[in-house]
Amino acid sequence: MIKSIIRYGGGVAAAALLATTVASAQTAAPGSVDFGTFTPPASGGEFVEVNVSSNIIAMVTKLGGQSEPELAEIAKGLRHIHVNVIGLDDSNRASVEERFKTIRAELDKQGWEKVVTVQGKDQDVSVQVKTHGSDTVEGIAVTVMDGRHQAVFVNIVGDIKPEKLSVIGERFNIEPLKKIGLPPKKSS
Repeated sequence: MIKSIIRYGGGVAAAALLATTVASAQTAAPGSVDFGTFTPPASGGEFVEVNVSSNIIAMVTKLGGQSEPELAEIAKGLRHIHVNVIGLDDSNRASVEERFKTIRAELDKQGWEKVVTVQGKDQDVSVQVKTHGSDTVEGIAVTVMDGRHQAVFVNIVGDIKPEKLSVIGERFNIEPLKKIGLPPKKSS
């Protein structure tokens, strides 16, 4: 009897551990993008990774709420901000460019909407959003290839009102977002 209780208890514990593992793997917030791990340039060029969690966002919201009420209101809905800036050289350029294309293709397959695409001689920019209904953006993914010198990947996750995207662009200096959500200019 005791052996069967131990066996049963062990089975329940194993099932609980498996369920917890599966649940945590699936609890990535809607709007999250896994950019993966990047290799810094061998030449010692620029390599930046920023991860701002909801706890830090909450602290900043409390501290800046009085002086920046609009930003504080937007920040209340944010869950995570992730930024990678990778300098490119011959050692990492091919792998970063491939990752760049793969991430965009995966976002397309997952139903992310392209809201900005800019392609020029030395620049390739895309802003894609993951929406929930018609009134909420759950995630923003910005991918930028700046010539052959630098790649930028930005993911902002949370409950973001579409009309506030330009404020996020202004505050976080994300050029393509600065013009989104602005009311149309009236002609004179």
